[in-house]
Amino acid sequence: MKQVQFAYQDRKSFLEKLRAFQKDHETVSGARLFQIYSEVLEPSVIQDVTGAIEECFPDTPYIGCSTSGNIIDCELSENITVVCTDFELPTTKFEIFQYDMAKLSVDEITAQIVEETRKNPWVKAVEMYFTIPEGSTTRFCDGLKDLREDIQIFGGVSCSDDITSDDSCVFTKAYGFSDSSIVIVFYGGEDFHVDSIKVTGWKPLGRQFHVTKSQGSLLQELDGIPAYDVYHKYLNIKNDENFFYNTLEFPLFYEHNDTTILRTPVSSNADGSINMTSDMDIGSVVRISYGDPSTIVESIRHDSRRIAEFGPDILHIFSCAARRTFWTNKEPTYEIQPFRDISASCGFFSHGEFLRTKGNLNQHNVTLVIAAMREGGKKAAVVMPEAQDMNTLSKVPLVSRLANFISVTSLELENTNEQLALVNEKLKMAAIIDGLTGLYNRKEIQSQIEDALSRVEKEQFSLVMLDIDNFKQVNDTYGHQEGDSVIVALADILRNRRIGQKQNVSSGRWGGEEFMVLLRGTDCNSAAYIADLMRENFANTAFKDIRPQTVSLGVTQAKADDTVDSLCTRVDMALYRAKKNGKNRVEVE
Repeated sequence: MKQVQFAYQDRKSFLEKLRAFQKDHETVSGARLFQIYSEVLEPSVIQDVTGAIEECFPDTPYIGCSTSGNIIDCELSENITVVCTDFELPTTKFEIFQYDMAKLSVDEITAQIVEETRKNPWVKAVEMYFTIPEGSTTRFCDGLKDLREDIQIFGGVSCSDDITSDDSCVFTKAYGFSDSSIVIVFYGGEDFHVDSIKVTGWKPLGRQFHVTKSQGSLLQELDGIPAYDVYHKYLNIKNDENFFYNTLEFPLFYEHNDTTILRTPVSSNADGSINMTSDMDIGSVVRISYGDPSTIVESIRHDSRRIAEFGPDILHIFSCAARRTFWTNKEPTYEIQPFRDISASCGFFSHGEFLRTKGNLNQHNVTLVIAAMREGGKKAAVVMPEAQDMNTLSKVPLVSRLANFISVTSLELENTNEQLALVNEKLKMAAIIDGLTGLYNRKEIQSQIEDALSRVEKEQFSLVMLDIDNFKQVNDTYGHQEGDSVIVALADILRNRRIGQKQNVSSGRWGGEEFMVLLRGTDCNSAAYIADLMRENFANTAFKDIRPQTVSLGVTQAKADDTVDSLCTRVDMALYRAKKNGKNRVEVE
């Protein structure tokens, strides 16, 4: 692949450049594609550019989009830039599609894209140019999950030089100009190769927040308070027309689809909710994040070496407009300049970025996405020089040190809180659990019986009371250690799922060798059946040094006029009758 770039100033001078190029490149061995990046959105100006291309190259396709800045060979190229890519191998193919989101549903568009890739097995990469969507892009991303796993997907959301504006456009030779469409380009062929990466460099800042209320891409609450209040409390950002601009450098940081996602709010609402560009699932753990120059530079250094080893012919770059503003004290393209020595490149500053990772397509914000493409075999890797001025970033700015301090102390506080929560949980359990058996103690099982009685008119329940037969003989003959093993064996049976649904059963040690089982939603007949299962299981339990043991059981069903005393007295009478009538049996009262 080879690229030639043109800076558009006016139609006349542009035509002269195209004719000179046409004369010097009359024949190409493969296909040819023009790409147009424009900070100008006026259709008439764009038509001047495309008209000149059609006049000189009537059979050559072109694609284009509006931008917040054009990138050519890792430098900023303003106004309108045209890139001509010549594919040198006849086996390399590309195909262009354009879908109008105002006329087709997201499901229809993604279904057509998936179907086209099935009909064209040569496809290895899908490049996307979006106009700014009205709502979430989650449905679109999910709709492409069925694409072959080996197909890479990357792209960006077109925008304008005003990053707070919703104005954007895309255009192609076949379908024309649109402010509501998606342009899709398939690349592939047997000798076509592609790799892609993303770089963030933004680090989580401060405490965690849980998404407690959301509706699609409408983020309503974080930790039970309006989402906007978090930005106002911690960053003093006001709920006004500048909200989007002021939050650009502080996106939400979270893990989704096994990758790190940065998500900037689009706008805030009067009720304190925030509009996002993609869905935010309830339960997601998020943090506010900040850009760390040292982390960005280290990521770039690492990933530029990886791309250099791939040996690309060209790079397509999609960098968030927020990253351009982040480097205002340096060159807007400062962070991507290490890629300049690798190969020719083109791209633009975008409103959002797309990349497929581990089979999942995600929309990113404040992210740098780079797609590397080549034809033929791997070329000699470029030896990447160390940028001299990058070393100065080893002296971390004070704001970064403060941010790191806040993040570390917040993490330590969260770890401490987690440990305290575990300690509190253990203390709570120790207060209600019997130490020997692990079942509830008498106080807790009695409390649960009281609670069940308060709702007995809505939900019936029964009690089973158990007592190990001749237990004193076990202690006197074999000792208390063996006696404890018998008690533990019965407790294990009472925990067994076979006696009923676990969530509807509460078992507790009533005292000594006596146990109480609360069976919610169970009538007397069912409770008697379950009690007999307990009896049978225990009678069939083998002990290492003593003979098998038995248990007697009493069963009763709670009545509307019962008290805890009357209910427990009745089940105790049933147990007494089981003992009197021969033991190892169930009696119902």
